[in-house]
Amino acid sequence: MNVLVTGGAGYIGAHCCKELAARGFRPVVYDNLATGHREFVRWGPFIEGDIGDAAGLDAVCTAFKIDAVLHFAAFIEVGESVADPLKYYANNVAGALQLIRALVRHGIRRVVFSSSAAVYGIPREVPIDEAHLTLPLSPYGRTKLMVEQMLADCEQAYGLRCMALRYFNAAGADPEAQIGEWHDPESHLIPRVLEAAKDGARPIQVYGRDYPTPDGSCIRDYIHVADLARAHALAVEALIGGRPGGAFNLGQGRGYSVLEVLREAARITGRELPIETGPRRPGDPPVLVASNRRAREALGWIPEQSSLDNIIASAWKWHQKMKGPGQKMAHGAGYREQG
Repeated sequence: MNVLVTGGAGYIGAHCCKELAARGFRPVVYDNLATGHREFVRWGPFIEGDIGDAAGLDAVCTAFKIDAVLHFAAFIEVGESVADPLKYYANNVAGALQLIRALVRHGIRRVVFSSSAAVYGIPREVPIDEAHLTLPLSPYGRTKLMVEQMLADCEQAYGLRCMALRYFNAAGADPEAQIGEWHDPESHLIPRVLEAAKDGARPIQVYGRDYPTPDGSCIRDYIHVADLARAHALAVEALIGGRPGGAFNLGQGRGYSVLEVLREAARITGRELPIETGPRRPGDPPVLVASNRRAREALGWIPEQSSLDNIIASAWKWHQKMKGPGQKMAHGAGYREQG
């Protein structure tokens, strides 16, 4: 069965492609390489294209008999979305609209959407479940919620069946270190810490140490990218099996503070990590932790690889295989179609 993976050359998309291939699916990657990496396309055919291009979407849907879609193609930087919201609405929302129109035209009815815990905003209670109010604080979070709502409306109107998977803090790398987190510039905590450990040149900025938490730093729920990938594959299989859609949190269900992450990274890398304390970032809640009960019960999903030490150790293995922090891969070859 062919699964169209928009944004499949990116960090989470590529890990999902590997998991899909291991389960007998053929992932068909559709990516414009604006932030993705051609080297990450290893488990299925690659078509370079933009989700805003209706003709390109029609071509890939015609060339391959698509059984389901995983939609990852979106910009993801919260700060950038505040500075340039139109970029985010144009790509994340208008692009998703073009994709959904193509799916309707081609009779493709199964969609798994890469959403985010950013749809919740400041939590009123922790752990956060899917019934929590959705009051996103940033244009990025609003674009994710808008697409969820678009898909829900299209479920009613056109018979699409959709699952929205709301990630908390994705981290870690493929256990074989074939792929990993590779953004430029890098804004996520764990890869920033590991880049600092590798080059030893920069102190780590800790944004606020006066939060009402045990050590004063923010607490976040980190989920291993391999566990995320498995959840997406389970969601595809559930939709193919006729199960209903809905929203599902993907988190470990427990949190770690920024300082805990730094201590564990120092232990695993054996490197001293200098710290600088800066002011709080606007809108950063003290604690974000998921309730993952719905995903466990409906999808049979269990986060098996998301202990903090495993997340950091797998990411460190990947970073050590890079030629330079966030710059080039020291390995890799593209997929070749057999036959």
